[in-house]
Amino acid sequence: MKLRKLGLTGLWLSLTCSMPAWSQAVDPNLGRNLAANCANCHGTNGVSVGGMPALAGQSRDSLARAMKEFREGKRPATIMHQLSKGYSDEQIDLIAAYLSAQKAR
Repeated sequence: MKLRKLGLTGLWLSLTCSMPAWSQAVDPNLGRNLAANCANCHGTNGVSVGGMPALAGQSRDSLARAMKEFREGKRPATIMHQLSKGYSDEQIDLIAAYLSAQKAR
């Protein structure tokens, strides 16, 4: 009986200690926060005011594909190769989702 209680207690602890990882929601501002780095060249919220391409309102898939191609060296660039290497696929998808939802001017 004592061994069974110990086993059940261990099972309960292992499940409850790992539950926070299951229940953590993605921060809804994470895409915006990650895309803040893009503003240095591409303008606030991806709305370019200079010689760089505007990212706001472009399709999510094309933005994500371009970032991944930069990261892999498959697309010509000056600095995007280095910048894109700092992001995981999930982070790139969050950035692309945020920028594609912004209004182009």
